[in-house]
Amino acid sequence: MKIVVAIGGSILIHDYNAKMFKIYSDILKDLSKEHELFVVVGGGKPAREYISVVRELGCGEAQSDAIGIEVTRINAQLLLSALGDSAYQKVPENFKEALEYSAFGKIIVMGGTEPAHSTDAVSAILAEYINADLLINLTSVDGMYDKDPNKFEDAKLISEIHASDLVKFLEGKDVKAGTYEFFDMTAAQMIKRSKLETVIANGEDPENLVKIVNGETIGTKVVSD
Repeated sequence: MKIVVAIGGSILIHDYNAKMFKIYSDILKDLSKEHELFVVVGGGKPAREYISVVRELGCGEAQSDAIGIEVTRINAQLLLSALGDSAYQKVPENFKEALEYSAFGKIIVMGGTEPAHSTDAVSAILAEYINADLLINLTSVDGMYDKDPNKFEDAKLISEIHASDLVKFLEGKDVKAGTYEFFDMTAAQMIKRSKLETVIANGEDPENLVKIVNGETIGTKVVSD
C-alpha cells in the first residue's frame, strides 16, 4: 500500500530524547519493506514554546506559523537521522517535492508546508496529492471521543465516524498557530472530499502503527459518506 503516516510532535519529542525516534524508525523501516511510506511530523511542545515567544514579540499568526513550521522540519530531520539510508535524506518543503523524492523508493519524511496548515492538514493533503491507500494519524489520545477525554472522565471513544460528521464535530474550533485540537478542520474536509481511508489512533504505543497497517481495528476509523 501507499501510506501516509502523521506522527504528532508531542509523541516523538515529549521528553527531548531519541527514544521514540529510534522506536519509530525501526517500525517504519520494517513496514517500508512491503509498503510505500510518507511520514509527516508535527512540532509538539518545542513548536508551541517557540510560538509563545514569537507572540510575546508582537508578531502575527502567519509569523508564528512560520516558526512552528521550521520546528516541524527540525523534528522531521531528526527522524531522517534515525532512519538513515532507509529514507530520502532531505525534508520536502511542499507536496510536489515529496512526490519527486519518492521516486527514489525510500521513506519520505516532511513537516509543515505553509501558514494556516497544521501537520494534520499537511498529511491529508499529501495523501490526496499522492493518491494514498491509507492515512494514519497518530496522536496523544486513543482516537476520537465525544468530548475531551483529558477533561471528562465519562468521555466515550468513537470507533467509527462518517467524514461529514467529523467535519460537523470540528466546526468552530480554534485554528491559531500551535493550538491543539483533536483534529484539524482542513484535514477533515480533505478526507471527506477525497474519500480517504483514515484511522486516528494513539501513537504513544508505536506498535499501534503496525496493528493498523495489518488491518486490526483500533482507534477511530473515518469512513466515506
